[in-house]
Amino acid sequence: MKESYNLNELAMMTSLTTRTLRNYLRLGALNGEKQDGAWTFTPEDVDAFLSNPAVRKSIETRRSALVFDFLADDYKRANRACVILDCPVDAEESVQLSRFFCESACEASDIELRIGRNRGITRVILSGGEDQVMDMLNKYYNR
Repeated sequence: MKESYNLNELAMMTSLTTRTLRNYLRLGALNGEKQDGAWTFTPEDVDAFLSNPAVRKSIETRRSALVFDFLADDYKRANRACVILDCPVDAEESVQLSRFFCESACEASDIELRIGRNRGITRVILSGGEDQVMDMLNKYYNR
């Protein structure tokens, strides 16, 4: 499993821009460490950020947009899937869940990923090519 994530990976998970994430860093809502000129975030940093009430609304709005856009697209040219997993897990398990899906999404070419945490539930939204989404889910459930 990954020990840290970079700014682009965090942007992919949250659907927030890197500029917005840098603003959260400046405001102290996001914690990370700068190594060799690049921001890195531990899984615990990511979980704390995803759980932060100050940023939760913007992340939820962007997560919902992924599902809405999927449903609104009536002209798909290939089989597509959009899956929402709600996992009632503790903070440590949430970190593991986030790690798994972030790593898997980084390896996939056609997956959009959103992860959030609210009231003890970690929500994972996957959207992309049917085969890649199914492969990722199979990998998750068979680990």
